[in-house]
Amino acid sequence: MDYKELMSKAAKARESAYAPYSHFRVGAALVAKNGNVYLGCNIENSAYSPSVCAERVAFFKAVSEGIKEFDAIAIVGGKEGETSTLCAPCGVCRQVMTEFCDKDFKIVLGTSEKFEIHTLEELLPLAFSKDGVK
Repeated sequence: MDYKELMSKAAKARESAYAPYSHFRVGAALVAKNGNVYLGCNIENSAYSPSVCAERVAFFKAVSEGIKEFDAIAIVGGKEGETSTLCAPCGVCRQVMTEFCDKDFKIVLGTSEKFEIHTLEELLPLAFSKDGVK
């Protein structure tokens, strides 16, 4: 896995973000176990609650195509004009990741020049999972 390249893909996806209210643009690049990469960007709405995060867009695109196994996601975000902000996924996105990913799923944050790699378990310890609804 070339994380630098994955971060570049996330940065490219960020260019498509629709963020006229917060001006906080996020891009995500999700790698499936089959090697395919799914891109997502945040999409805001004037009513706010219908807005969706870049991470969920990427996951939902993949799942809508029948893909449900993943290795890693790269996330790039920040205010317009900024590129060095570490942009961690929100709680809702972490919960979506828990639905489809193992605890050791890699979450790459930063830029293509400087990034950190975390596991899903690090970012969402004691996650509510499929086992909780059985």
